[in-house]
Amino acid sequence: MSKHLALIEKTQSLIAAGDIVGAESALVGLADAEGDGALMVVLEQLPAKDVLAVIREYDNSRESVVGLLVTPAQFARAVVIEKLYKDLTRTHLRGMVNAVIFREDADPVEFLTAIGDIEGGSEALADYFSDQWSRIEGFARSGSFEPADEYGKMLSQSALLASAWEKPRVQQDEIADRDWMELAWILRYELPDLFIEMLMVLRAKVSAHQQAASDEEGDDEAEDDGKVETGDTDRGKATPTARESDEESAI
Repeated sequence: MSKHLALIEKTQSLIAAGDIVGAESALVGLADAEGDGALMVVLEQLPAKDVLAVIREYDNSRESVVGLLVTPAQFARAVVIEKLYKDLTRTHLRGMVNAVIFREDADPVEFLTAIGDIEGGSEALADYFSDQWSRIEGFARSGSFEPADEYGKMLSQSALLASAWEKPRVQQDEIADRDWMELAWILRYELPDLFIEMLMVLRAKVSAHQQAASDEEGDDEAEDDGKVETGDTDRGKATPTARESDEESAI
């Protein structure tokens, strides 16, 4: 292990400097020189934040050696701290989850189980589905991905538990997009407890977002409530029609 300390330090220094490409190249060089096993040993020694820094910079045009070798436990530790990047679009989160969980040799259930077993895992999954909330609700209710009515009745947690083992209305191969639909399908029908836990967190996030938006709208209305300052009225600014002169009347 000691012979890899220099590489670990170099990788961490490159990441700290923002040179993610250089850090990945250093790790790939180790795999080329000593094999995938050596790289896996080094990945185990790297802090989760450094593993995350590399694998979140996914590129659909090529496969990342690090992404191909990261274990479910390592990946779970990385996923739950992705929120520290404050990426409101969740683009990096969805990209790396799809790239790793749906890689050729991976068992999605194994990766999802590892994520669900770690603190913050269900929250990370809720963030992953944040842009598809109404369709995930529709899927929970009916088994199809038709968007749910935003103001419609949502299934209670007990009702979700009661329907957890229903037969799928949509088969996995019909939505095998290696993206959010397939991931939602796997969660609901193979890991129903985690699906329900994720959905509860997702609902809480959506509710908080809607409340914040409502509060902000209320603040805006309070600032412009139609009231007029007396000083403005006295100067004729608020009631311009009261300043009609002969010239203005002629117009």
